[in-house]
Order: sequence, then C-alpha cells, then structure tokens
Amino acid sequence: MAASGSLSQQTIQSFADISRFLREGVADEESRQLRDSVGVLAQVIEEAVRARRAPPDAARITRQALALVHAVREHQLFLTGMGSAWHSLYEFGAYQSALRELRRAVEAWHKALERRSPREGGAFDRVELLAWRTLGEGMLLIDMYEQGGQSDSEPAAVAAPRPAPTPWERAKAWWQHLRR
Repeated sequence: MAASGSLSQQTIQSFADISRFLREGVADEESRQLRDSVGVLAQVIEEAVRARRAPPDAARITRQALALVHAVREHQLFLTGMGSAWHSLYEFGAYQSALRELRRAVEAWHKALERRSPREGGAFDRVELLAWRTLGEGMLLIDMYEQGGQSDSEPAAVAAPRPAPTPWERAKAWWQHLRR
C-alpha cells in the first residue's frame, strides 16, 4: 500500500490496512486522536481475527475476544469526549450505532467462547462482518469531519408541509384575486 494518497487510490484488505491508513492522515488534533483510537480498535480486531483463524487455542482466542470487548468499550468512552463539531455530524450517530451493534456482537462471541457453544462460529462471523461495517463508518466519519462536515447523506432540512388554508384564508385570497 502506498504511503500516501486518498482512500480511493488504496486497497484495504485487512483490519491492519485500516489501522495503517488511519495513521497516515494529516489532520487537526481531535481528528488525529480519533484516527488513533479507530486505528487501535482496528488493530485489536485484527489480533482477535488472527487468533481465531490460527490453529485452535481456546484460551488465546477467549483472551483476544475479551480484549476486543474492552477495546470497543474504551473507544465508545473516548467518543463521548469528542467536541460538538463531531456530535453534530450525521455520521457520528451512525458510527455510534454501529459501535453499539459491534459491542453486542463481540460480547455475544465472548460468551459463546466461554460456554464453548456450538454457535461460536456464527457469532465470530457476525463480529467480523460488523467490524468491517463499523470501521467503514468510522473512516467515513473522519472523512466527513475533515471535509468540513458537508454531507450529501445528511438529512436535508425538509420544509414542513403547508397546512391547508382555512376558510377565512381562502376567502381572503379569493377577494385579493378579484381586486387585481
């Protein structure tokens, strides 16, 4: 992967690639801190996935799953301290929602590991899928903030539908029409 360039010029094929990409960006202090925090989360995800795909070592996999539970919680706590410019972005709420869903999935995976549940494989697959989605949301959030918060995905301010005119308003409009 190139040392510089936009995301569209790079191919991200692993969670470690996301972590590297996030370290390469140049931004203001809050943006850099969020990049670092998302990068750490991506690295912990990478380690958990690597442990799960390596030759079976139940204790190691369970430790990595627990580390991931803690990393997601710490990242969520970090987000609460972000400035209002971040909180005002539509993408911030979407990212927080994705993180909550990821946290629930990671906790379910960790419980399945502890119980040696036959559903552990499905729980892991869900974690991996949600991890990709969540990190994508995080990268989008960072990009939107660094672009000045202008988003086509932001809900447009929709004008409230005009209420039907009252009989008095209709009569007044008719009268004004006649006077022209």
